[in-house]
Amino acid sequence: MKEKKKIIRNGESKIQKIRFIVQSAFILLCVWIGIEFYLFTRYLESNGTTAFYHRPPGVDGFLPISSMMSFYYFISTGTIHQAHPAGLFIFAAILLLSLVFGKAFCSWLCPVGFISELIGDFGEKVFKNKIKIPKWLDYPLRSLKYLMLGFLFYAVFALMDLASIKAFLDSPYNQVADLKMYYFFANISRAALIILASLFVLSILIRNFWCRYLCPYGALLGLVSFLSPHKIKRNPVSCIDCGLCAKACPSRIKVDKVITVLSDECNTCLSCVDACPVADTLDLKSIYTKKKISKKAAAIGIVSIFMAVTGIGMLTGHWQNNISKEEYLVHYRLMDTYGHPTGTAAVKEFNAESNKNHFPDDSKSLKTKN
Repeated sequence: MKEKKKIIRNGESKIQKIRFIVQSAFILLCVWIGIEFYLFTRYLESNGTTAFYHRPPGVDGFLPISSMMSFYYFISTGTIHQAHPAGLFIFAAILLLSLVFGKAFCSWLCPVGFISELIGDFGEKVFKNKIKIPKWLDYPLRSLKYLMLGFLFYAVFALMDLASIKAFLDSPYNQVADLKMYYFFANISRAALIILASLFVLSILIRNFWCRYLCPYGALLGLVSFLSPHKIKRNPVSCIDCGLCAKACPSRIKVDKVITVLSDECNTCLSCVDACPVADTLDLKSIYTKKKISKKAAAIGIVSIFMAVTGIGMLTGHWQNNISKEEYLVHYRLMDTYGHPTGTAAVKEFNAESNKNHFPDDSKSLKTKN
């Protein structure tokens, strides 16, 4: 009779409680930012007669398009645009985090991701079994977020040149984009409310519906995550094929069928690693050194990278914007007249106008630089 290999039980402590604490702390920070921003808007609504509260720079994190454009502008010119400087550092922190630990931002720090998880947990308790969309429909739906990301990249990087991007960042619309976002939700329309309610219901029925199918930010981080040197790796020799890792994966990745998890849907939540009952069978490892990275080290690294990059912005004085409260009061009164180009034709027209204003005597100079 063939002797069975002795199974060494995985005694490593689980990380999900720590991840929940990190997520909760981050969403509480977002709530505090929201309260501060509300008090800031109250000052503007009173036309400067009530107590002044500084605008919280962290709100820039909710302006991903402006932050992405600021990041591109910084890479191209070396200049930090001062309309939403905190957004640049938050965007850079998320990109660096994705390069090092994959799409960990989505499962450790993103407030929308955390809320989506809670809704998904509620849905599973109500319906008991997870509702899964068949592959023939899942793949086309997953492509939607990449189509939106592609359109965004086309509109920003293909249709707009550097002069246009600077003109947009300088525009009054961009300077009050956070205020417009706030009033979009504060005075939400019936159509927008129906859409949000529909997303909520769909997220109950289908776990992580928004994140899996519609979030272009997640699509970007998913692509960047392929460059990360740290991947979930399975040891097929010690694996007992229990399937618990695949069952625990919120992204429905068949972890038990692969040696290395190479998926744009992997959020480095480490749920699969927690679920594995056999020691040294499923771990986060460097694909270069082959060394195992402990779950606690990964958690510390994820939080530290984000705090370090955003901390640089604070310490170097590039966190608060340079818009005075007097300018904000003027912008607030005119805010409803501010708009932005919509559609390719409007973007092209904005591009041409920006070049004309910046280079009246030499419209080709910018194109030569680019």
